[in-house]
Amino acid sequence: MESLKLEGIKPELKAVIQPYLIKLLGIHKENIISIVLYGSATGKYFIPGKSDINLAVVFKCLGLAQLKDSLRVINSGMSKKITAPLFLSLSHIGTSKDTFPIEFIEIKENNILVYGKDVFSGLEIDEANLKLFCKKEIEGKLIRIRQAYLEIGLRKKGVESLMKGSLNSLIPAFRALLRQKSPKPPVDKEQILIEFCNYYGLSKDVFIAILKDKMNDEKIKGGDVEVFFEKYLKEIEKLS
Repeated sequence: MESLKLEGIKPELKAVIQPYLIKLLGIHKENIISIVLYGSATGKYFIPGKSDINLAVVFKCLGLAQLKDSLRVINSGMSKKITAPLFLSLSHIGTSKDTFPIEFIEIKENNILVYGKDVFSGLEIDEANLKLFCKKEIEGKLIRIRQAYLEIGLRKKGVESLMKGSLNSLIPAFRALLRQKSPKPPVDKEQILIEFCNYYGLSKDVFIAILKDKMNDEKIKGGDVEVFFEKYLKEIEKLS
């Protein structure tokens, strides 16, 4: 069995994922083809103990048995902010890459290979319907933001968390839409927001403030959360 490739991983992140990956590989051994780290854990926006750690695991054979055998390891990782990994088979990647283009583009263009073969860099994704996928993602997120506000709107901290979480999940769609401007949009989240807002005529200040609030865990410019949420909602509505 190959060894893990963790040389370029931040020490605090390596300490969390190394024992987790060793356990996972111990269970599945040669059935695992590849493991990649993706999302915020690959860059400067990773906050130890707060940011989710996202992994994609590619199997030769993937069925219920592999899922069941992984339950204890996956459960142990959740308390350390390791979300349940994406379990994929090579055949599933081939049939689903054009059904979930935003997700696969993000994994392809922003990942760190931590074990096995690189199966994502050569992945060809049909971008013909990418704008439609992004439109559905943004409109669906707007509905969910309103619904979530109705549930937590009486708690200012909850509203702040809602803005941070929803913006973070929208950034991949923003980046995908920037491909209309350039085939290789930026990976840095702040630069994505700046270019995206300039391109679509949105107010970048509100998005940047939410991003920085997520990084520093500070009140949004000391302002009223409700006022800020209204601005944020209007920009998403304008976009959708």
